[in-house]
Amino acid sequence: MRIGLLTEGGYPFVRGDAGLWCDRLVRGLGQHEFEVYALSGGPRHEEAGLVALPPQVSGVRTAPLWTAVDDGVAYGRRARRRFTECYEELAAVLCDGRAEGRADGGPGGGPQIGSQGPLESPASRADAQADRFANALYGLAGLARDEGGLVGALRSEGAVRALERACRAPGARRAAREARVPDLLAVAAHLERALRPLSLDWYEPDGGTGTGAPGTRGLGSVDLCHAASGGVAALPGLLARHHFDVPLLVTEYGVRLRTHYLSSQAPGTPADEAAPAVRALLAAFHGRLAAEVYRRAAVITPGNTHTRRWQERCGADRDKLRTVHPGIAADGFAEVGDGPDCADPRTLVWVGRVEPAKDLVSLLHAFAEIHRAEPGTRLRIVGTPAGPEGHAYLGHCRMLAAQLFPDEADGPHAVGCNPVTFEEIGGPETPTLAETYAAGAVVVLSSVVEGFPAGLVEAMFCGRATVSTDVGAVVEVIGGTGLVVPPRNPRALAEACTALLRDPERRARLGAAARARAQELFSVEQNIEAFHGLYLEIVARSPVRRSALDAAGDPLPFAVPAEARLPGRWTGLGTVGTAARHVPGWAAGAPVRGAAAPGAPRSTVPAAEGAR
Repeated sequence: MRIGLLTEGGYPFVRGDAGLWCDRLVRGLGQHEFEVYALSGGPRHEEAGLVALPPQVSGVRTAPLWTAVDDGVAYGRRARRRFTECYEELAAVLCDGRAEGRADGGPGGGPQIGSQGPLESPASRADAQADRFANALYGLAGLARDEGGLVGALRSEGAVRALERACRAPGARRAAREARVPDLLAVAAHLERALRPLSLDWYEPDGGTGTGAPGTRGLGSVDLCHAASGGVAALPGLLARHHFDVPLLVTEYGVRLRTHYLSSQAPGTPADEAAPAVRALLAAFHGRLAAEVYRRAAVITPGNTHTRRWQERCGADRDKLRTVHPGIAADGFAEVGDGPDCADPRTLVWVGRVEPAKDLVSLLHAFAEIHRAEPGTRLRIVGTPAGPEGHAYLGHCRMLAAQLFPDEADGPHAVGCNPVTFEEIGGPETPTLAETYAAGAVVVLSSVVEGFPAGLVEAMFCGRATVSTDVGAVVEVIGGTGLVVPPRNPRALAEACTALLRDPERRARLGAAARARAQELFSVEQNIEAFHGLYLEIVARSPVRRSALDAAGDPLPFAVPAEARLPGRWTGLGTVGTAARHVPGWAAGAPVRGAAAPGAPRSTVPAAEGAR
């Protein structure tokens, strides 16, 4: 089948975590054809170029999210009126104060008399608001498809005025009513960036004129859209479903809405986006977009239970949710687990990005207690600072380590005597990640915020006992194969580490159990097999029809018999072998999009029409 893989800021530009996952998925499913539709997150991605692609990737189309190319489209009076109506409706939903009410019958959540009707229930009000947002979103998309790009209109003074009218309208939420002109400009600019995918030329059955490799046709010609994340990356999939009824699969290993919430509260957030009115309106937009993505997706695959709970809270239907754990390449780590245990029984290892969320300060205070109880122990902190904030945090941690262990740092053998070392992968003692894990008796995670702890899984593949804080998906990953303590609790962290350092037999048992659990749940093979099954299941439920073409690209008349348009088991299809391969589920009687109703006269289905 033909898969449209939708990415943002990752594959096929860079080799981050998301890029590696997509690359493994594409390479592992060589029986399918992939077309990649990538939204680049910055000029650095595009300057680095594309990674080497396997032959099953038939084409790549890219579009920048970090800049907007003004296509020079000037709307006429009717188009401007149409844009204003859609944009005002979108803004009205974001500003609606009734959305702040609770659905559980608490304050603001009971039946109200509103514009949608008397005694409107919370559930019906939520459905009505979701429909309003969807109508406005698809209205803007239809305008872009009919008249040209939305860049100029979204940047126009009319867009800001429409947003201002929505903020000043009766019933608007308090934060919206308090929005000033700079706040409105910031919100309008953010919405323009987020809605750029609506203006792309990716939504034609046979492709458009965008940047892409030869053979890339367009999202209307794929059997299935697979969004590698939620949020803006899934917008092209929403439009493909809206225009062509292409089913959508959404995978989230980190909820984009949660990421937006955290980034909007980060210390480095620009001042224009940190204002309460801006934060409230942007949170409303991303929340509505996430709910619409979940509502329209055929299947949603969270990477862990923590992500699944976020998705359910944002409105995802439980029947659509299928947890698929990320696949971690275990080859290098498995060699450590298979080999003899050469770890220093007195060494603790921490691996990760150096940033405040990892809470190395608590780890250092915990290690001070461990070192007093077990004087010969060492702590190796192996990681790379994450940006300027990470470099500043690393300097702070180095100073703290020197203060906590002054005797070791200032003694007659000061060089290399501090029991805490700060290293990076590739150094003389840590040439590879697997050898880093192999050097420690216990691997420690001290984070206060964590999504899916890939580093813990790597340590588990190495057969190492672990001590972790109870954040994110840690408990789900560890199961009963490691010790878990509350976050920001140095004493509990110290006690758990000390207990494992003093009990080598327990460390060995936990390490063996962790390795078995990782091989069963978190291998690349289980991840690929899970998605292969989901692809077949989704397309069997909602097969996509394409025209059968000859070598010259012209439609083949009578290439698909009328029987192929009807539910049921049919044999002897003759020349429709190609079409049948792209529409699994016919033999099982799955409904075919556009098929005639059972019992309808066969002449109502023109035999000259092929399967799209």
